[in-house]
Amino acid sequence: MIRAATPSDIPAIHRLIVELAIYEKEPDAVKASHDDLARALFGDKPAAECVLAEQDGVPVGLALFFTNFSTWTGKPGQYLEDLFVMPSARGAGLGKALLVHLAGIAVARGYGRFEWSVLDWNTPAIGFYKALGAKPMDDWTVMRVDGDALTALANSQ
Repeated sequence: MIRAATPSDIPAIHRLIVELAIYEKEPDAVKASHDDLARALFGDKPAAECVLAEQDGVPVGLALFFTNFSTWTGKPGQYLEDLFVMPSARGAGLGKALLVHLAGIAVARGYGRFEWSVLDWNTPAIGFYKALGAKPMDDWTVMRVDGDALTALANSQ
């Protein structure tokens, strides 16, 4: 079952994010607290949305996403920040069900695209995404400024 997350799901969402970080070989990377997630997902101005995949009433997968915008299409788009299914729940079609659910949201909202990033070494995920019709954007490189570099950029003139 796929359903929209609620504020009472924050502990499960946090647990799944930590499990994703472990899978991506970054076990200490998660800095978000339960309060951070509650504000981001359910605060006055939510920055993102989350849907959960459940087995027997227990959240075993998540898709966390937000709206972006394409100046070229003149339409909003949907960016998938995190997709994760617990290893014990894989093979039951939950990853595909989450992506199908999100694609349905994008189409219903009139979005022009649905996109996400995947680690280069994650060949099983890349193959899975390609089988669903996704295509890699090989000519693009993700750029990021964070931490001290973000502060320095904000303070530069």
